[in-house]
Amino acid sequence: MKNDRNPNSRLAHVSSAGQARMVGVTDKAVTARTARAEAWVNVGAAIAEMLRHSGGVAKGNVLETARLAGIMAAKRTSELIPMCHPLALDIVEVDATLDGDWVRLEARVACEGKTGVEMEALTAAAVAALTVYDMVKSAGKGVEIGPIRLMEKAGGKSGHWTRDEEPHGQG
Repeated sequence: MKNDRNPNSRLAHVSSAGQARMVGVTDKAVTARTARAEAWVNVGAAIAEMLRHSGGVAKGNVLETARLAGIMAAKRTSELIPMCHPLALDIVEVDATLDGDWVRLEARVACEGKTGVEMEALTAAAVAALTVYDMVKSAGKGVEIGPIRLMEKAGGKSGHWTRDEEPHGQG
């Protein structure tokens, strides 16, 4: 990952008095904003084989349910994360795929707005991962979630950023 540390940076959601605050966006320009995040769920060999064979468990199709949960979650991010602005999202896409014993969830979010959509993409990926866990927990309690991370963002004053390391994967 690139070194994002700026010696002059500060936490935007913390006031000079140390109080949590919502960042003002009144004077920001409306620009195209995009973000892509991923989450990984290690379901183990037995559950992965079950998903490969039937696509689901007793509760239903795991990957499709996780995909839909992620889309729904992105739209509710400002209700879940205290300092997030409500955004009119133009698109939310979530892909859910098997990669060995792992489920990879990738969320892509876009809007025209005054603030970025990183939290919406991360929320979509995280809730999709939690949904996978919920769907398969009866088949095995050893399921692990993580990492959940931002992969790319574009738009706004800070411009374009891409994670410069390889995807997590099974490795």
